[in-house]
Amino acid sequence: MRKIIYILIAVAFVACRKDNSPAFSKDADDRINEILSKYQSVITGAPDGWTAILETKLGNTYSFYFRFNDSNRVVMYCDYDTTTASFPAQSSYRLKSLQQPSLLFDTYSYIHLIADPDPRVNGGIAGNGLVSDFEFSIDTVTTDSIVLTGRFNGSSAVLHKASSQERAAWENQQVGNTVKNFSGMGKILNYFKRLTYNSTEYELLNYPVYKTLMITWKDGGGIPHSVATPYYISAAGVQFKSPVVNGSQTINGFTITGWDDVSASLKVNVNNTAAAIAGAIKPINPDVNAARRWWQTAASVQGNWISVNGFHVNGVDDAYGIKTLKTDTSTYYALVYWAGIQPSTGPSFDAFTPYYYIPASNTVDWNYGTGQQPQFQSDGRLVLGYLGDLTAGVYPTSGPAYQTKQQLFITNGYWFVQTSETTYDMVSAKDAKAWITWQQ
Repeated sequence: MRKIIYILIAVAFVACRKDNSPAFSKDADDRINEILSKYQSVITGAPDGWTAILETKLGNTYSFYFRFNDSNRVVMYCDYDTTTASFPAQSSYRLKSLQQPSLLFDTYSYIHLIADPDPRVNGGIAGNGLVSDFEFSIDTVTTDSIVLTGRFNGSSAVLHKASSQERAAWENQQVGNTVKNFSGMGKILNYFKRLTYNSTEYELLNYPVYKTLMITWKDGGGIPHSVATPYYISAAGVQFKSPVVNGSQTINGFTITGWDDVSASLKVNVNNTAAAIAGAIKPINPDVNAARRWWQTAASVQGNWISVNGFHVNGVDDAYGIKTLKTDTSTYYALVYWAGIQPSTGPSFDAFTPYYYIPASNTVDWNYGTGQQPQFQSDGRLVLGYLGDLTAGVYPTSGPAYQTKQQLFITNGYWFVQTSETTYDMVSAKDAKAWITWQQ
């Protein structure tokens, strides 16, 4: 019994002894500095830099090229547009501990363009831009890859050590030329563009602000299919985030190889097979309810649609110069389409008119316009039946407003493509070489 008591006392004594030896051989600051130093050696130790894919919170994907040096400077390219993909930008970066090791791009650069909160910069959301980041927490680092997470919006980026060929593709403007050719699909003037590959036509509808392609096709049984896929452009060409799977065919993207003047088509390679992208005058699978949906959205609230830029025709934005309109006391504001106007007597009608901004009163108003009846066709087209000019003032018989009026009332009518909850494209059914974007 006495022996057991002695053992318990010994155990208690050992348990109560304080061990003042440190849990780590170095203090916290030394440890974090050591980690940051290790990361610094990794990101600057890639002789040909890094390729990266950044995915924003909205799902947009962007391709980057980075080359970091030991003086906290970084050279970068990005597939945001032709300029950012063709000409390098240099800015500063820092590795810093912010609860965890972080990579900060701390002077304005291409990566900031995407996150810029001003919609005039990137077409994104006011106050949020395209919901991306320029400060990132470092999740994992190896000698060949770095995984990052945006600190504010949760965007993600994965960096891979670049090869000399990938570096050359950016520095020699190979990627920039692909961005340029893809942004306009070469010289194709039609709104609708189709990729023909292995005897199947795939319609490509590009939403450049959100870096997304809507790809539509019909299978062997004539059943339509659509895939919305974010895309990015790199040394490998145009790459789809989500592949297009059509039976035994899988398309992950394509490379652009040239332009064919004879067929007016963009030459591409898909899965190492020659293919082509050419224009078309109608959609593969028309949204037969889009025109009525567009009209009803405004008519149900006695409201309107506006277009600031007017008609795009034969590759030219604001082809008729509508934004040059002015009077002695006012300047052009926007084209306005009113749907379902109900007068005190007689049937309802639509109205179309240019609105002018009047600086003296800080208001907008109209001077002249047209009246029309919408005629919805069973195939999805909308034909506008001209009723006459509104009586407020004389409609011009020449110039931008007159040309716009002539375009509006083409007898072929228009296809409608809904591009977002609040925007539609109205595309000429004559040849799909003229269109206008309406927004609320």
